[in-house]
Amino acid sequence: MKVLRASRMERCIGCDSCALACARTVHREISWHASGIRIASSGGISTGFEAKVCLNCDPASCVAACPTEALIQRAGGGVKMRYKFCINCGECARACPYDAIALAPETNRPYVCIHCGACVAFCPHECLEMVEIAGPAETELEAA
Repeated sequence: MKVLRASRMERCIGCDSCALACARTVHREISWHASGIRIASSGGISTGFEAKVCLNCDPASCVAACPTEALIQRAGGGVKMRYKFCINCGECARACPYDAIALAPETNRPYVCIHCGACVAFCPHECLEMVEIAGPAETELEAA
């Protein structure tokens, strides 16, 4: 199973191309808020950027916090998001210890990285990569 890793963030210029690629290709929206990856300053202008992305927890605290089973544990770590069950309560985002789940400000809809790799090709400085880890391959995003 492949997962997204932000392994070369020292190259990042904070352009958010990865976030917009995720929003556009995965969620069919054009918004920084509709992305499973977010880029944030790691402390100031001169200190670079960090990628806020799902770290494949197993067990995932966001899954335990979800009251409707919209988030379910993925074999090998990480989660599947089933938007048709989501009530936009935000409990998953509050439970994530890594701030990896973004909530859209107007709708409270959660966005979490599904490790599809759509963002990788759009990073102009090759900060992101897909790496192979042990675990079964699955489809991570079900119909909204």
